[in-house]
Parts: sequence; C-alpha cells; structure tokens
Amino acid sequence: MHTLTYEQTLAFREAYENDRAAKTATAAAARTELADLAFIPMNAAKLNGEFTIELKTRGITAQEKSGRCWMFAALNLLREGVAEKLGLKQFEFSENYLAFYDKLEKSNNFLSWIIDTAAKPLTDREVNYILAGIGDGGYWCMAVDLIEKYGLVPKSVMPETWQSSHTEKGRTLLNTLLRRDAAELRDWIAAGKDPEPRRLEMLREIYKLLCITFGEPVDKFDFTWRGEDGAFREDRGLTPQDFYRKYVGVDLSEYIQVDNAPTWKTPMHEPFTFHYLGNMAEKNVLALNLPFDEFEALALASLRGGDAMWFACDAGAYGDRKTGVWDPDSFDYAGLLGGVELEMPTKQKRLEYRASNGTHAMLLIGVHLDENGKPDRWKIENSWGKDVGKEGYFVCSERYFREYTYELIVKKSHLTDAQREMLTHEPMRILPWEDIPV
Repeated sequence: MHTLTYEQTLAFREAYENDRAAKTATAAAARTELADLAFIPMNAAKLNGEFTIELKTRGITAQEKSGRCWMFAALNLLREGVAEKLGLKQFEFSENYLAFYDKLEKSNNFLSWIIDTAAKPLTDREVNYILAGIGDGGYWCMAVDLIEKYGLVPKSVMPETWQSSHTEKGRTLLNTLLRRDAAELRDWIAAGKDPEPRRLEMLREIYKLLCITFGEPVDKFDFTWRGEDGAFREDRGLTPQDFYRKYVGVDLSEYIQVDNAPTWKTPMHEPFTFHYLGNMAEKNVLALNLPFDEFEALALASLRGGDAMWFACDAGAYGDRKTGVWDPDSFDYAGLLGGVELEMPTKQKRLEYRASNGTHAMLLIGVHLDENGKPDRWKIENSWGKDVGKEGYFVCSERYFREYTYELIVKKSHLTDAQREMLTHEPMRILPWEDIPV
C-alpha cells in the first residue's frame, strides 16, 4: 500500500494556492453546475440546422422518472407503422402494459436462478450478482421477447400510473420481497423440499404487488379511433396479441443488434451473447460486433432505406439537456479544471476501464452529410419529454457518435452478405460478472 503523508498534502495545498486559474474555477463552481461552466455554446451552435435525411416521427414520449428508455425506444420505433396504417397523426403504445410483464418476467428469472444456484455459497460471484436485484433497464431483444409473448395495447387502454412512471420506491419494495423469497427458497431447498410450488406462490404474490403499483394488465379491450380523414372506426374484443398481429404485424426476428465494442473480450466480425441479462429465464442478448466504419455504414443504409433505429449511447458523456446537444467539442472540462485531463485515449480503454458504456436508448432518425457525403451530425428522438432539447429532439456530433455510441438495431436486410455469414458463427459467451459493459 502506498501511503499518503500529511507533508505531501501540504505540497498539494501550496501548488493549488499558487494556481490563479484554479482559484477562479473554485469560485465559479461554488454556485454553478460544472457542465454549464464547461459548456461552449458557439461550438454547440455548429450542430444547428436541418438534416440531409430526416425520418418522420409522431411526437415525443416521456419515460418520466423510470429507467424504461429501452422500452420507449422500441415502442416508438414500432408505432410509426401503426399510425401510418390507421391514418393517425399521433399514436402511442402502453409502455405500462409492457413494463408490468417485464417486472413479472424478471422476478421469475430471479427466483428460477436462485433455485438453480441454491447449492452455491452466498459469497459466490453468481449468487452475488443475482442478489443485486432487478431494475428497470433492458435491451431491444428484451422488448421483442415481451411483445412476442404478451402482445401490445394502445396507451389509452392501459395508461401510466404514478408508480409506473416513478419507479424507484416500487422497485425497492419488489427487490426487498425478492431477497426475502430468495432466503426462503434456499432454506427450503436445503431442507430437501421441492421449491416449485413455493416459487409459484411467490410469483402470485409478486403479480398482486405489480397490479397494485402498475394496474391490472388488460386482457381484452375495444379499440376506437378517428383517422386524419375524420372517419370513426372501432374494433371490438381485441386481445393484446390480436392487436399486435393485426395492427403492428412486424416480423421482429428481422432485426439484429450490432455493436461497436472494441475490447479484448469482444473480437470484431463475431457475434457474442450476454448470458443471464434477458428478462426471461431462457433468453439471452445477442449482438454482432463490427468495426465503427461498418457500424456507421449500417446506420446510413438504414436511414436511406427509411428505417429509424433503436440505438444505445452514453447519455452521461458531454450532453446538454437545455440545447439538446451531445458533443465532446462543446465542453471544455480540462480548461475548467485547470488542465486536469479526464478523457480516456480510446473507446476501447473507456469500455475496459468502465469509464463509459451504453446507458440510454433512443431513436436515430436523421443525419446531415457534409460536402464530401460524410456524416457530421445525427438527429435523435429522445423519451425525456418535450421540455428538454429542441421540443424533445436532440442532436449529436459525428465525434460523439463515433466515441460514445455502442449499439444499433438494424434490419438484417441492410447487412452485407459477409455480415450475414458472421451471424452463423458460434457466439462468444459473456457472463455478467465478466461483462464488458456495452
């Protein structure tokens, strides 16, 4: 261990007190947000303007105080086709309906995993990972699994509740219940009892808790709407699966996750799976890892083909909610902090040392091309409501897109023949406790 001596801190103090710029920064930081102090508005203004390719979308959604961005982005991607089919100016699916079943499936996954690892000690890495509990977060494929199993409903049929849009307390209570159940199941198994009947009783109790917090999920409903032509229409007695098949009708297996994750663990041009990260016990996250130039080419091909994309980036890196900008060149933290350099030298280092990862999912809906036909800014549909960014829309620079975007969901039809062949390879298996956090 390398000890810090008091004499060394005195030397640090002297250096700081002789640094006039640092003293000025101290005064400014006492009453102002650091991101606002570091922000360079004239650089951010360079990202203003229209986009060479821009896809039509039908309004901004708001996930409120919940971590359901992945779900909102997936449903926002699918709603455009429904609105077009029904002749609606605006349409929104019920995120609450899908969130209910997400928490139920995650709870079942938790209890099943506890049973499977009952013989392992509490100090085991896998058991420790399980006991960390469940959260709001997820991936595109988790939304797909839920939709294919439970269908979809309009938001008017199952609107938000306070708990569905402010999830912290309900999530804490659910995890408290799950950990109590875990202790009981492990004791049950240690006593030689069959855990299956007790697991189902626990899930019945969890279902009741979710009904109280999210509302009881609808099983049949009547759907009425008036299109832009003014005509009234009605469809009675629909199940959520009926609604999905009849009005969405998208083959979700035609989408694939592609990543740009340049790490020691994830070789390029190979698929990999995140095991145990799905919300259903039998499902895993699958992605094809590609170099950035191929990754970006797929994004451009998708937009040119009229297809918006679910994508994930590091929303905590170089973002300004007021102007709706993500751009490293629009923030000078090193200048503000007296030359202290924060930036990792490469995307690989940021991932491997956990300085960055995909923290937020949104829709990529537009791009501006420079005089050489190269992207220099990208348009984003966010799910933080209309009061941030430019009425809910954001823009990121090409530098941000290159360095802080990690996942894209694209149609397989946009893949090259070589990329489609890569999907036939045996995926590399990544476990949560050795996870490269993309």
